[in-house]
Amino acid sequence: MALKKNDKFTILLNNISTNLKESANFFTDYKLKNVSDLKIFSEKMKEYESTGDSFVHEVIKELNDAFITPIEREDILHLAMSMDDVLDGLEGCAALFEMYSITTADDFMKGFVDAIQASAHEIDKAVELLSNKKLPQIREHAIKIKDYESKCDNILRQSIKHLFTVEKDPIRIIQYKEIYETLEDIADSSQEVANTLETIIMKNA
Repeated sequence: MALKKNDKFTILLNNISTNLKESANFFTDYKLKNVSDLKIFSEKMKEYESTGDSFVHEVIKELNDAFITPIEREDILHLAMSMDDVLDGLEGCAALFEMYSITTADDFMKGFVDAIQASAHEIDKAVELLSNKKLPQIREHAIKIKDYESKCDNILRQSIKHLFTVEKDPIRIIQYKEIYETLEDIADSSQEVANTLETIIMKNA
C-alpha cells in the first residue's frame, strides 16, 4: 500500500512538515534587536510548537480510529513524532535565548541554524514525495539531512573548543555550551526523521 494524495494521514503529515518548515524559517529569519524581541521570538516559536502538537494528536486519534492504514501505523506515528521532536528542539532553543537574554547569535549558532533550516526544507520535500508515492526519490533528501547533521557535529566540536579557548566568563560558557548542544540535538532529531523516511522506503518501495 502507499499514501494517497488526499489520504487523511498524508494531509496530516504534510501539515506537520509544512509547520516545521515555517517555524524553521521564522527561527532563522527573525531579527533580534533587543531583549524585548526575545519574548516575541519565544512566544511565536511556542505557537508553532503548539500547532505541531495539535497535528500530532490528530495523527494519534486517526491511527486509533483507522481499521487499515496506508503504511504501517508505527511508521506514520514515528514520522510524525520525529518531525515534532525537531520543532520541540527549536522551541526549546528559543526559550533558552530568552532565558539567558542572548540577542546576538554568533557564527557557530548561525552555522547550526542554517543547517537546521536546510534540513527542515529537505524534510518537507521528502514528505511531499511520500504523498506523491515517489518513494525512491525520498532517499536523496534523507542523505542531505544526514549530511547537514554531520556538518552540525563538526560545528559543535569547533564551537566548544572556541568557547573554552576564548570565553573567560564561566556563566557565559555554561549558557553558550547549552545552546550549542541544544542546536546539535535538533540536528540529531532531523537525522532521526531521515532514518524513519528510509525505513518507510525500505518497507514500501
